[in-house]
Amino acid sequence: MKHYVLAGLFTCSAVFTFAQNPAGTSPEISGGGSTNKGLFGEAGEIHGNFQSDFQLYFRDPEIDPSGEFFPDERFLAAGFTNLVYTNGNFEAGLRYENYQNNLLGLPEGFRGQGIPFRYARFKKDGLDITVGNYYEQFGSGMLLRAFEERGLGLDNALDGVRLRYSPVKGLYLKGVVGRQRLYFETAEGIVRGADAEFNWNEAFNGLSQSSWLITTGASFVSKFEQANDPFLNLPENVGAYGGRFLLQNGGFAWSTEGVYKINDPSADNNYIFKSGNGLLSTLTYSRPRLGVMVAFKRLDDMSFRSQRDAGLIDAQINFLPPTTKLHTYTLPALYPYAVQPTGEIARQAEFTYTFKKKSLLGGRYGTTLAINFSDAYSLDKTLVDERVIGEDADGNPITRPDGTKGYTADFFTPGPIKYFQDFNVEIKKTISRKWKATLSYFNFEYNQEVLERGVTDREILLREGGAESQQLVYINAAVVELLYKIKPRHSLRMEFQGMFTQQDRGDWAMALFEYSVSPKWFFAIQNSYNYGNPDPSRRSVYPLGSVGFTLKTTRFQLNYGRQMEGIFCVGGICRVVPPSNGITLTVTSNF
Repeated sequence: MKHYVLAGLFTCSAVFTFAQNPAGTSPEISGGGSTNKGLFGEAGEIHGNFQSDFQLYFRDPEIDPSGEFFPDERFLAAGFTNLVYTNGNFEAGLRYENYQNNLLGLPEGFRGQGIPFRYARFKKDGLDITVGNYYEQFGSGMLLRAFEERGLGLDNALDGVRLRYSPVKGLYLKGVVGRQRLYFETAEGIVRGADAEFNWNEAFNGLSQSSWLITTGASFVSKFEQANDPFLNLPENVGAYGGRFLLQNGGFAWSTEGVYKINDPSADNNYIFKSGNGLLSTLTYSRPRLGVMVAFKRLDDMSFRSQRDAGLIDAQINFLPPTTKLHTYTLPALYPYAVQPTGEIARQAEFTYTFKKKSLLGGRYGTTLAINFSDAYSLDKTLVDERVIGEDADGNPITRPDGTKGYTADFFTPGPIKYFQDFNVEIKKTISRKWKATLSYFNFEYNQEVLERGVTDREILLREGGAESQQLVYINAAVVELLYKIKPRHSLRMEFQGMFTQQDRGDWAMALFEYSVSPKWFFAIQNSYNYGNPDPSRRSVYPLGSVGFTLKTTRFQLNYGRQMEGIFCVGGICRVVPPSNGITLTVTSNF
């Protein structure tokens, strides 16, 4: 125990973490920075920040009867170190990471310590060169997105060379080559890509004053991975390409991107030799007090990894944007949607309207109404060319898809398997100078066996009853959030949540009270109660208390309580969070 406490204290005192730019540029650090003259030349700045997480776990037979999720070590710590030096056109940085040992819920590959991220960058005369590790994104990310999401334990940074260049006004070029980070190693495949984006209004004087803003782009990405399969003739080079456009005029905007990938047999698609494609189109319109958005997405065999046998969130070259609303309230967030890269048709529509102040529905301070609907279905698949490998006890053929084209699918017709549906309504209302309220209603249809257990379309279609055998979880939920301003810098936020379903874990109730003294202190206590669980022995409560303190650029947060088991998602990418009971201390700072 003493050994891990000392390791944790070392991590807390010396661990820094990147604040990543979501657009895919090199990591940047917020904070004041310190200028060093003489040591680094005429002028130079060092920036940094750190985050350390310490968890002490307690055995809790009520939420983990078998002890399956209780770690061998009760005290675990994780820290992330970042330092960035800048001097004129030059920039260099590194990140040190320390996992003593892995925190519950993070991927198992995060064990040990090392410097998995280091880079040097130089910019001059429109040329931007990065060597080492970097993050990058082409278009919406459907072909390439190297990024970091700490909460998920996802970091697929590229390690190699990146070039950016703008040879003429309005034209922006990118080129990348490298291997992806895979914990403290790199994935087996080599990723190569090029992207060009053209801003028509910047390039042509005649369009510079136009009310129409036009941007077009094109991308190409390929991976190379050696193949040694004795049975399948796997392609070693897999290429993908796509194009996109964005049209804007006043409050109107239409963006569309289409991509295509040659056949890419992998563990994700059961090693079928089928090409992939994707289409994402979003139309928005806004004006004062009104906002409308509709989106359509179709994905077909668009899993794209630099290591064909990788699973979960490892070695992903691309990012497939979600077309569902991200819910942040505790109970509705228990049923999030994970994008299905092997194929889905998804749609989303959102309407937002703010009623005028002093009108019948607006009241004295105005009222905002938001209505959102989204759904996701399988593709309309027809299984083809499957290999017969034997017979079952009744003489029926046993088939496998690997080595074949797998299936055909209609382009626009949704399939018979519903993955997810979400209808939600939110009303925001300022009641008085001291009170604000947010009322929310949620209705979900959730295919748990697909989204959590990984059951494939093929397994559902081939079993008795086919698509009719799918069993959905039907959920209704409501949230009331109240904010009361007690006096200047003092406020109390309250949440009351209820979630009701006859499937899965049954009904839930939750309450939260958070008292803030801006900008230094906050105190929070919450409790979730799974009172409707079909198993009476699992009708547990999940209390959690938190206190936070901010001192200049350093923040401390201490939590104690239970963590419920569930799915945690960010941007349509998800991981399983096990149940736990314990104390968590998080320290963050920057300079």
